[in-house]
Amino acid sequence: MIPNFNKIHNRFKLNGEHYNQNTLKQVACDYIKEGLPYQKVIGDFLLDWLNDNDAVSVTTSGSTGNPKLLTLKKQSMVHSALATGDFFSLKPSNSVLHCLPAKFIAGKMMLVRALILGLELDLVEPNSQPLLSNKKAYDFCAMVPLQLQNSINQLSSIKSLIVGGAEVSSKLQENLQNTNCNIYETYGMTETVTHIAVKKLNNFTSLREGVTKQSFKALPNINIKKDNRDCLVISAPKLTDEDIVTNDVVELYSEDSFKLLGRIDNVINSGGVKLFPEQIEKKLSTIIDESFFVSSKKDESLGESLILVVEGLVDSDVLKKAIKNLKNLDTYEIPKEIFSIPQFVTTNSGKLQRKQTLELLK
Repeated sequence: MIPNFNKIHNRFKLNGEHYNQNTLKQVACDYIKEGLPYQKVIGDFLLDWLNDNDAVSVTTSGSTGNPKLLTLKKQSMVHSALATGDFFSLKPSNSVLHCLPAKFIAGKMMLVRALILGLELDLVEPNSQPLLSNKKAYDFCAMVPLQLQNSINQLSSIKSLIVGGAEVSSKLQENLQNTNCNIYETYGMTETVTHIAVKKLNNFTSLREGVTKQSFKALPNINIKKDNRDCLVISAPKLTDEDIVTNDVVELYSEDSFKLLGRIDNVINSGGVKLFPEQIEKKLSTIIDESFFVSSKKDESLGESLILVVEGLVDSDVLKKAIKNLKNLDTYEIPKEIFSIPQFVTTNSGKLQRKQTLELLK
């Protein structure tokens, strides 16, 4: 039987305490009146969730455009929570750590999963080191890459962890191989009610996992295909009424798995060769510690020439030499020029805004 959004699972706990509709509303009010800034946001969402409306308003992160206010059906959020619970075998009374801002969909969905699945949810203030003072074991947690990077030495306390909000670099993935925590990168957006697919990053137990470790696997009840641009089209009838046509270029491996190549609006055509910045950045991340991205500038002979933009001061000559020595980097993937910018432009959630940052070079 599918649970309804207006029911709280009787095994749900928040910070170690059981709550029903009325007592949870009181907690939400206390958070709003007396809580820390992150608790006030949680309180606002809980009151929205517990009211009589069948939908909530959610702000997008603005990573691919200006932030938008979307309306999501609460029952769609329930179905999303159930899909995640099925995939990760989450059971009532499993322990969950919430360390994401509740302003955005990822943080809101951690709350919904606990309410619907009957999880025991502990709240900590969202910061770059969420496990620094942790002394408890958890079955499930969600982080952004920066939090994951700073928590590597404490990951043994987490059974399964999902990471999203930005792509996981090759260097970070390498550093995850010596932990027993099972870590998955997520793919999704606000419109799909957070993630609709996951990609395993470590603890590969079979040849198939090793061969297909670059692919995302869709969650239950998610159908995928490509359009004539080779961009991903998502059909998720339990989450959204219409198919979602993305600008993400993909390679389909099967009816439920795909490799993400990059955004079509980022594709660079250099001398007739299509370059995907995200793929090149993955390779460069093994030798560049600073924040960076690749883009292009107009070129009379090539049409577009590949450039590298690095945050902060950088020795271009040393970096050029290191790039040329990268064995997995094809000739046409080597940037023609390197630029440095004191500070990149990012969204409130920390996502890079490429176009706005490039404007700083003019």
